[in-house]
Amino acid sequence: MNTSSRKPMIVMLFLVGLVFGALYGFQQFRNHMIQKAIRGQGMPPQAISTIIAHAEMWSPHTEATGSLHAALGANLSTETGGLVTAIHFQSGETVPAGKLLIELNADPLKAQLGALQATEKLAQINYNRDLAQFKIQAVSQATLDADAANLHSAQAQVASQQALIAQKMIRAPFAGKLGIRQVDPGQYLTPGASIVSLQKLDPIYLDFSVPQTQLSLIHPGESIHAQTDALPGKLMSGTIMAIEPQIDSSTRNIAIRAELPNTGGKLLPGLFMTVLINQGSPQNLITLPNAAIAYNPYGSTVFIVHNHGKNADGTPKLDVEQRFVTTGATRGDQVSILNGVQAGDVVVTSGQLKLHNGAPVFINNSITPTNNPDPKVRDE
Repeated sequence: MNTSSRKPMIVMLFLVGLVFGALYGFQQFRNHMIQKAIRGQGMPPQAISTIIAHAEMWSPHTEATGSLHAALGANLSTETGGLVTAIHFQSGETVPAGKLLIELNADPLKAQLGALQATEKLAQINYNRDLAQFKIQAVSQATLDADAANLHSAQAQVASQQALIAQKMIRAPFAGKLGIRQVDPGQYLTPGASIVSLQKLDPIYLDFSVPQTQLSLIHPGESIHAQTDALPGKLMSGTIMAIEPQIDSSTRNIAIRAELPNTGGKLLPGLFMTVLINQGSPQNLITLPNAAIAYNPYGSTVFIVHNHGKNADGTPKLDVEQRFVTTGATRGDQVSILNGVQAGDVVVTSGQLKLHNGAPVFINNSITPTNNPDPKVRDE
């Protein structure tokens, strides 16, 4: 190719390169200006909910769960079989100790008792007569000893027969409240057949367990408080009466028994109870909702809101500061704060995941997390 034909080609390539260079330069300039505009605008304010930290009287306590047991309780049954001839109680009745509840047919035993009592009487007469004869040396010592043995044997047979008759009479072994009757007149009962339950309800025992780490908090004679959903709003007081002398090796818990007064019998055996064990005198502590705390491997943190006046549009100029806190015991939805937050601090309760130190925010408290010291489970 000659020199004259190369010049147009070079000029064309130069022009094409110039156009592409101009396009690339424009693209870089545009990207730079966009980034500059974004940096100039800054991070938009984030929506958060807040709460004002305040101090509350905090009664430190440990919660446990347990169930009630009657101080004395038994399902009454029969030792021997027999036909029910009489019933002397009503279902749900409160009875004293020794009250006759059920009579079984004992007529054959009573008839045999009469014969044995007659034999006993004759043995007593023979012994008394030979004793008088022995005093005047009319009979031998051997005869008197045989009479005494016959008398004792007859007395033992009478006592044995009376015990058999007593087994036909079922009595209350202790004072308490009867349950629902399980038998009817004319019914034949086999040995061991259930008749009715008997429970002594006042006082009533509360059995519960606590972890071995809390053993130092439990002492016989100390008071506890208990409550149940069966009696809402009622807090009952009791006394620790016994501590199991060994720890369960599978759960590392120790069993405790407390005694509760039960005047009126409203508390029933088997009822589920929540036990509150005091851990010291009340303290004045800062409390926050559990949702306000961010728990991390390196420590627990909260975000504190700071007000820096007004924005150009008149809205509050707010940003946040992240702080480490020391948490204490929990109570329902609340957490006690031992260090890091002061009363009056405005603390973020939701929206923390999109925050960092100095992040601008605005407050929207239309929806806030729960902050109930004693939440209840409800079916909805």
